[in-house]
Amino acid sequence: MNTQLDPIPLRAQFPALQQEVNGRPAVFLDGPGGTQVPQSVIDAISEALTLGISNHGGPFLTSARTDAIVEAARLAMKDFLNARQPEEIIFGQNMTSLTFAVSRAITRNWQPGDEIILTRLDHDANISPWLMAAEDHGLTIHWLDLNTADCTHKLESLPGLLNERTRLVAVTYASNAVGSISDIKKITHMAHAAGALVYVDSVHFAPHGLIDVQELDCDFLVSSSYKYFGPHTGILYGKYELLDDLVAYKVRPAPGKPAGKWETGTQSFESLAGVTATVDYIAALGDSGGDRRQQIVSAMNHIKQYEMELSERFLRGAAEVPGLRVYGITDIESLEQRTPTFAVGLKGYTPQEVATYLGDRGLFVWHGHYYAVAVMDDLGFLDQGGLVRIGFVHYNTVSEVDRVLEMLTELANSR
Repeated sequence: MNTQLDPIPLRAQFPALQQEVNGRPAVFLDGPGGTQVPQSVIDAISEALTLGISNHGGPFLTSARTDAIVEAARLAMKDFLNARQPEEIIFGQNMTSLTFAVSRAITRNWQPGDEIILTRLDHDANISPWLMAAEDHGLTIHWLDLNTADCTHKLESLPGLLNERTRLVAVTYASNAVGSISDIKKITHMAHAAGALVYVDSVHFAPHGLIDVQELDCDFLVSSSYKYFGPHTGILYGKYELLDDLVAYKVRPAPGKPAGKWETGTQSFESLAGVTATVDYIAALGDSGGDRRQQIVSAMNHIKQYEMELSERFLRGAAEVPGLRVYGITDIESLEQRTPTFAVGLKGYTPQEVATYLGDRGLFVWHGHYYAVAVMDDLGFLDQGGLVRIGFVHYNTVSEVDRVLEMLTELANSR
């Protein structure tokens, strides 16, 4: 392989990957629903709980330790996203909860007839909060449709949707169902030209590609660290001036800094220790030398190249499986425009039957709609059990790609 990333030694860092099912190694192809975590993340969480943590602001050891954990996590995510300052990083329960909370604040003073643009490629966590806000305030919803042939945005129609009443464009960085990557920089440029804000769901994109919020110029960006080898914690990036200006829905008193202002209730401090360890794990995959952000940049480049090789091997092999259809981008020359996440259907079998067959043989995949409701509706599978989702991340191997293809072929030939 022409790659600088070797998954074999990396896999030893992930205890969960050592499991077996019926005497064979388990194959984790469920990454789009949540990745496994390395020992360093487990150790960081365990150490925080073992040493003891308390709430913020106390004049004693464990409270000071908590303050240090939170500060370190904010700095780590600043580096991961290339935010301008750590105060632009907000932590919460998960991406969905953060989006519901922030959507209420953003739309607080909007007027009936103001408009929001949503996309068919999005996870419902970046759709339902805005639909409910629209219902509350009498807002108008417009949809950026998708090309069902390759599951990409009909981006040429976006200018026709934007106007002086457009207040926000909510868009996914990459589809958690079919893997298509959005041109966020271009979408943001068009939205800002119309005076609209841009809210980006990067949950699925984060483990697969480099995020640079300054280059993207998006106004808000959300993710969940359990999708990129960390604990179940949601992260929101927002431009400082916007976070500072908006009214947060929380109990009194709300601290003045945007970070404390937006973090409702007591955070999972042990998870935040894990967030820092997660970013450090990713950075360690990069080239030595330079600061943490530079290491993250090179690490994500290595991951991207390696995962493209896995994608190519899967797509070439999938074309040989009788009755198997892959939905989304299948052009080998366009792999940079997708993540290694594949929605597939096998002729003669329901998605549940395929997923169960694979699961019984130690290959873990999801079936259904995975909350990509609009995507499945447009493809015509929402009421038919959805599709099977096979997702690779950097700890997956070529042999695992071959194994899932072998099992799909075996199933296809059995009927």
